[in-house]
Amino acid sequence: MEKRVLCLLTDGFEEIEAVTPIDLLRRAGIGVTIASLKDGVLTGRCGIRVEADELLDAVNPADFDLLLIPGGPGVGDLRADGRAAELAKRFDAAGKCVAAICAAPLVLMDAGLLKGRRFTAYHSVRAELGGGLEERVVEDGNLITSRGAGTAMDFAFAIITRLGGEDLAERVAEEIMA
Repeated sequence: MEKRVLCLLTDGFEEIEAVTPIDLLRRAGIGVTIASLKDGVLTGRCGIRVEADELLDAVNPADFDLLLIPGGPGVGDLRADGRAAELAKRFDAAGKCVAAICAAPLVLMDAGLLKGRRFTAYHSVRAELGGGLEERVVEDGNLITSRGAGTAMDFAFAIITRLGGEDLAERVAEEIMA
């Protein structure tokens, strides 16, 4: 049975943190659905435009194995909307994985998921988070966090390993000469 990832995007997403994991997950045969808070084409932080597959309201979270939240300035909108934190809580309560990179661990904080857990995040949000590690990727239970755009490939491979195993991650890495 194909593993499935729900990726939340809104305007201001960090392109590398979204596109790199989506690309590598799809190369691994893992289904990715890009869900948006609003209709229409989304514009990333650097002006790259992406069309979502679905509106967030139209997806059934129970159909997915992992919630992926890229960072970027758009994280502020995800936080203000509140649905991303609620989804993170639902995934966590169901024992499903939640993956957040850069500023997106702020959503995990809003969901109450970082208390007593190891995590990392972009340096500029660590004070608000009350800490964070310097590691490129941190896994703690069903949470996967990563520092930022420069660690997006490591983050993607951690997700692939979690969902499909080390052999699958190694196969994809070999295919792209990582």
